Order: sequence, then C-alpha cells, then structure tokens
Amino acid sequence: MSTLANSVTPATTADAGAKNYMITQLDAVPAVACPCGFARRGFATPENTTATIHLVDIQSDARTHYHKQLTEIYLILEGEGFMELDGEMIPVKPMTSIFIKPGCRHRAVGKMRIVNIPVPAFDPRDEWFD
Repeated sequence: MSTLANSVTPATTADAGAKNYMITQLDAVPAVACPCGFARRGFATPENTTATIHLVDIQSDARTHYHKQLTEIYLILEGEGFMELDGEMIPVKPMTSIFIKPGCRHRAVGKMRIVNIPVPAFDPRDEWFD
C-alpha cells in the first residue's frame, strides 16, 4: 500500500480488487517548484488520469502560463491579491473560486495559498508560456 505522503491510500472491492477511492494528506506530499511558487500534488500517479488536487503556496507574483488541455479550478484559502485572467486583473480573497478553461492565460499576483484542481490530471507537458 502507498503511503499518504505518496498521495494514495487505495480501498479495494472484495470481488475485483479494483480501487474504489484514494486518500491524500496534502500537507505531507513533498512540494515541487511550479510557475506559481510551490505545489503539493495529490493523486499524481501514472495510472490516474482523471484529476489531481494541488495545495499551492504562491510566492508573490506567479509566471503567466496557460494549458491547452487542462481545466483548472482554483480556491483561494489564504491571502489576498489578484488573478490575472487573459490580461484582466480580478481581485481575490479567501473562498474566492476561479474556473480556468484551456487557453486562458493566467497567473496569481500576491502571496496566497490555494487549492488547485486540474481536470484531467495535471500533466507538466501541458504547461505553456508565451
């Protein structure tokens, strides 16, 4: 069985042995550098292509980027600042949620902690910069 830090604890059915759910402890997942700062990426396993969840610590101003395939849902947990979405600056504060479609150039401005849910699962090959 995987550890929580590796982002997956599976449950199985008695018949097929198929995974019915996964559990992650995001604050135990190792942080990796990303255009926004540092992300802890839960459910990031090769066999999972459905969705991932990221706990992201945004360091001041993120780098503008976009995705060709991914849709992202951001939930601001801590901090206040702005989301730049296709050049428009939108003020954000805790509990603001943003739905970012493929092709939308975006970045966070200000120091914040967010939850990011990429659908389908995050793929670093789908991160583009102008």
